[in-house]
Amino acid sequence: MSKFTREDIMRLAQEEDVRYIRLQFTDLLGVIKNVEIPSSQLPKALDNKMMFDGSSIEGFVRIEESDMYLVPDLDTWVVFPWGNEHGKVARLICDIYNPDGTPFEGDPRYILKRALKEAEEMGYTAFNVGPEPEFFLFKLDEKGEPTLDLNDQGGYFDFAPLDLGENCRRDIVLTLEKMGFEIEASHHEVAPGQHEIDFKYANALHAADQILTFKLVVKTIAHKHGLHATFMPKPLYGVAGSGMHANQSLFRGNQNVFFDESDELGLSETAKHYLAGILLHARGFTAITNPLVNSYKRLVPGYEAPCYVAWSAKNRSPLIRIPSSRGVSTRIEVRSPDPATNPYLALAVMLKAGLDGIKNKLAAPPAIDRNIYVMNEEEREENGISSLPATLKEAIECLKADPVICEALGEHALIHFIEAKEIEWDMFRTRVHAWEREQYMSTY
Repeated sequence: MSKFTREDIMRLAQEEDVRYIRLQFTDLLGVIKNVEIPSSQLPKALDNKMMFDGSSIEGFVRIEESDMYLVPDLDTWVVFPWGNEHGKVARLICDIYNPDGTPFEGDPRYILKRALKEAEEMGYTAFNVGPEPEFFLFKLDEKGEPTLDLNDQGGYFDFAPLDLGENCRRDIVLTLEKMGFEIEASHHEVAPGQHEIDFKYANALHAADQILTFKLVVKTIAHKHGLHATFMPKPLYGVAGSGMHANQSLFRGNQNVFFDESDELGLSETAKHYLAGILLHARGFTAITNPLVNSYKRLVPGYEAPCYVAWSAKNRSPLIRIPSSRGVSTRIEVRSPDPATNPYLALAVMLKAGLDGIKNKLAAPPAIDRNIYVMNEEEREENGISSLPATLKEAIECLKADPVICEALGEHALIHFIEAKEIEWDMFRTRVHAWEREQYMSTY
């Protein structure tokens, strides 16, 4: 059931004196795009008659088939609490449709909806996700360009005066709350200049919408504080990178199907099958959850990011951790994704991996409760622990080799995603980097 009708939106726009509406969607790589219309065009938008040129969007379509329609999801109506000098601006997140009225196969939001439909057909009414996105704050120079100067020297859970980002972070939280977010925690992270804001879990589609809204708010408010917020996974060498842990659980009505009080760990058979599916397909979905060349600088031992395919209820080095809450809060936390991922695609592939585990009743391997970072390769092999891909190139090859993850994306998105990422890898591979000059210029 929608919480807003067409009439509600028209009335709210008038009551709030909204002058402009951004019709928002994302490209294949998770970059927010929007078509801004004056409020006089709102009725046309609500009648699903707004067209745009799909050929100009990364991973969409060719010139010959470029006409596409924006179909607003009325539940995503929100008025931005900033930029009111020329009248208020609101936004609606849109689904992309073809001219013949069918959903566009390459729309990331549709790809997630398709995975959710599969879960529904298996009897699950909700796939709940609690994301934990991290980001860095850097100072801007006099031209407004980002520098590599951090705005603080704080560490994990530090507070002012060490954490100079505190005012900015508080401002971000207040803005998010005005926009309907329920913030659970906000704190300084491990690295200087690094922050985390956690919001309440929600059904996956809403959670993915929220992640993108969150990024927009963080960047906008940071800029007002003379700072640049980046969701780049590893902007600095030698300190922890930014992750986006994804807490996930499946529900039937009000019942969390991951919980079983008779089990020693409080985990149901369904939860263990789901977990086994995530472990089986982790190497296959890493190109989606960690989509940049830079993502693989974070997935290395020693900086709290997981690089080994294993699970534990006790220790934080594996890919999957089981947080201690039980009952309705029973969940698994997948720790590899980073905030550069397209959230719709990331949640779709993780859900699909978990559902594959449930369908095939996959058995979860034994939990690894030791610190995997201190094991040698032989010990890891003995324990059946494989590694996540070490480069974007390896991750692309793992994606191509995993039919379940390929199916989750669908042919259109798969082809365009791989093409974009192979170009990115090639640009990186052929570029001469500063490190090479430092290492070799004088010696050779």
